[in-house]
Amino acid sequence: MRATIIHAPGDIRVENAPEPKITASTDAVIRTVAACVCGSDLWSYRGVLPVAEPQPIGHEYVGIVEEVGSEVSSVRPGQFVIGSFVASDNTCPNCQAGYQTSCQHAQWVNGAQAEYLRVPLADGTLVATAELPDEELIPSLLTLSDVMGTGWYAAKAAEVRAGSTAVVVGDGAVGLSGVIAAKELGAERIIAMSRHESRQKLALEFGATDIVTERGEEGVARVKELTNGVGADCVLECVGTQESMHQGLQSARPGGNVGFVGFVGFPHGTQIDGQELFFSHVGLRGGPAPVRAYLPDLIDRVLTGRIHPGKVFDLTLPLDEAAEGYKAMDERRAVKTLLRP
Repeated sequence: MRATIIHAPGDIRVENAPEPKITASTDAVIRTVAACVCGSDLWSYRGVLPVAEPQPIGHEYVGIVEEVGSEVSSVRPGQFVIGSFVASDNTCPNCQAGYQTSCQHAQWVNGAQAEYLRVPLADGTLVATAELPDEELIPSLLTLSDVMGTGWYAAKAAEVRAGSTAVVVGDGAVGLSGVIAAKELGAERIIAMSRHESRQKLALEFGATDIVTERGEEGVARVKELTNGVGADCVLECVGTQESMHQGLQSARPGGNVGFVGFVGFPHGTQIDGQELFFSHVGLRGGPAPVRAYLPDLIDRVLTGRIHPGKVFDLTLPLDEAAEGYKAMDERRAVKTLLRP
């Protein structure tokens, strides 16, 4: 099969690779219908995360089940499925509490930018649609594997509710998905922080009511100005840098909440001042999004036309041109690249 392999920072190649096999009775093998490049993939592409040797890459996927292990009962060959970027059994105490990415048997899914993919713990990871979806819905369903589910978690962690004021820090695919989530969860005012005109337009289309172009202290001051000096009830931090986290915490009102999902920034120097957090009365929750918890609900919202998160894809390429998809995102010529095997 054809598969995307990262050899070194900046070196993405699509090469021939062995087709995946069932290695455990709980596995499934799917034929990939669509995959994509994630912003977190760029950490390796840019050399922030080390690439010690050539390795498969990609963790967002939708596809058709080709084969299942002997213990798999919830999906069967021929079904269209969406899966989380973390495989989970969906039965352990952490899964039952709604935190499948902390499953006691969790396995990170990798190698999705390929023609076929082995998915561990298939019963707890994959969700099938009742029938094959229309082609036009594929991009939106693909976002549910990570970015839309992650934006949804950011909104839930920030405790967005009806009538609240939400700030979204970050205008990438996750931040834009967070705007959708805040709107769906009933936020009355959604302030999107963005410096890119095309992304601002999409944020407004998704439900943002205000755009703040300033960053850092100036951005915080602008949020305070828009909220009569108080700050936001809810902040969705969707970047994961020192600056974005500080901006998010400072934008929240006393008693407000920050949901942070830009977790890739934390191994690279992001720090929080404990004393500052203590006296702010701001709640903080985040981590890798348990997208499996939200898949049934989000699939229904896509299939019924309530949300259209697939609009975050502004570049679609055949799998063999994956390297250009990475380059376009790295150079900010694209928000998110969809790959078609």
